[in-house]
Amino acid sequence: MSNTILITGSSSGIGKATAILFAEHGWNVIATMRTPENIAEFKDFKNICVTSLDVLDIASINNTIQDGLKRFGKIDVLVNNAGYGAFGPLEVFDRESIIRQFNTNVIGLLDVTRSIIPHFRANHTGIIINVSSMGGRFAFPYGTLYHGTKFAVEGISESLSFEMATIGVKVKIIEPGATNTNFAGRSLDFKNDENIEEYQKLITKLIKMIEEVNANSVPSSVVAEKIYEAATDGTNRLRYPATPDAETLLEKRSNESDDIFLGGFKTHFGL
Repeated sequence: MSNTILITGSSSGIGKATAILFAEHGWNVIATMRTPENIAEFKDFKNICVTSLDVLDIASINNTIQDGLKRFGKIDVLVNNAGYGAFGPLEVFDRESIIRQFNTNVIGLLDVTRSIIPHFRANHTGIIINVSSMGGRFAFPYGTLYHGTKFAVEGISESLSFEMATIGVKVKIIEPGATNTNFAGRSLDFKNDENIEEYQKLITKLIKMIEEVNANSVPSSVVAEKIYEAATDGTNRLRYPATPDAETLLEKRSNESDDIFLGGFKTHFGL
């Protein structure tokens, strides 16, 4: 019997590339998204089940898991990929936007994970793969909300790995860097108030840096390959830097003090 994977946020970018890659390798794929009618590329794959799931809606989470189990009998891997990035000075964000960022990237991930754990526990097997970011271990300016959620995903995953080990389940963290996704489009919530002059110089430098980074980004398929490795390598490895820049920067972050590593960023941004 083929293995089955459930992926959140499969409508584009990393989630979409991951769904296609696993399907090409013969896996059953439960590709979830808020608006499943928009995906035409999946229609050529009989082993991809496209379904509606909103990580902010508990009922849709539970319904998707139960429907997937009815169709395929078992779910072997969960990939928590749904999310977006809120960037900009903290004081320009209203409380509703702050809550939405954490609800989507953190609470939604917890709700999906919590809903599938009983199935994994009953089978004493399973893999939970959480898509974090290299920005889950260091931060850029004006990413207080986004980086806060990704730092949370790192801590959640690390702690969860201990309790999941008691029931035979593995936890993995994927840490992409610059990836050619729609992150700068619908997946980016950028806010600014140009009337607050003090922030504008640094915002201009940040936008320039983002443009330079995006020019050197890798295809989503590169991250999908790393997710496939995490799902199939049979190891207890926790973290997987998923792009060349992530590998380089995360190694530097591990080897350098805060003063040296963050000091380099401050110098770059003229702070």
